[in-house]
Amino acid sequence: MTSHDRPTTDTSADLSKAAAPTPGAGQDADGRQVTEAALFEAFGGVRGMVETVLPGLLFVAIFTVNKDLHISAIAALAVSLVLAAVRLVRRDTVKHAFGGVFGVAFGVVFAMMTGNAKDFYLPGMLYTLGLSLAYFVTTLAGVPLIGLILGPVFKENLSWRTRNPGRKKAYAKASWAWGLILLAKCAILFPLYWWADTTHLGWVLIALKIPPFLLAVYLTWVFLTKAPPPIDVFAEMEAQEKAEEEAKKQREQEREILGRVADDLSRDITPDAIAERPEGPRHRR
Repeated sequence: MTSHDRPTTDTSADLSKAAAPTPGAGQDADGRQVTEAALFEAFGGVRGMVETVLPGLLFVAIFTVNKDLHISAIAALAVSLVLAAVRLVRRDTVKHAFGGVFGVAFGVVFAMMTGNAKDFYLPGMLYTLGLSLAYFVTTLAGVPLIGLILGPVFKENLSWRTRNPGRKKAYAKASWAWGLILLAKCAILFPLYWWADTTHLGWVLIALKIPPFLLAVYLTWVFLTKAPPPIDVFAEMEAQEKAEEEAKKQREQEREILGRVADDLSRDITPDAIAERPEGPRHRR
């Protein structure tokens, strides 16, 4: 199972606040750089790719040499735990590393239960197939999965569904691309699972880790850079909260002024205040 089949919402990129989009208008150079940086971080970057590939690479390399399922599985799980521990020590995000740990752990448990080394790869392959179908189903339902994943990254949440049709279209295209690429990957791996031996399946799977992923990310970047910029709903909420606070302060000031006026009027109409008023000229009969 690989964390690169499914992007995360974590990002340290400095995303600039986006204005309301013009329908049909693409992003400028700065917007493209922001999109590139956000995608790079959301999909794990170089370090995330290393954390995804290394455990499986170690498993197939050791199994190719000694054909020992237990040693190969333990080594793959151990390196996954080390990678996650390094992130914890450095206080980095652990989503990619722990995704790899859980994926490797499922593979190890499954392979140990069946005694078949090829089953180390089966949970990840089934996950990839299920994710591919999820991209198709959500896109047909009008809520493309890639938009649900990347919406929070771009601070737009679900505003693209109703307020940004151009961006919704781009997310739909990207989701179709991810679904087709993952389905093509499964079309290669599942026949090998039945016909090839463990080492051949493992090396092919390693070879198919990064290139399809990079192709899907690239296509996502192309679609999004041609789409209208995201609507920063977080900035809108902050502006609304600020306006509400200012309106509240203004209402409090108005109440305070009205209170003072009421106090002044109440002092003017007391019996003592009326008695102290100078008498005006009397009307002649």
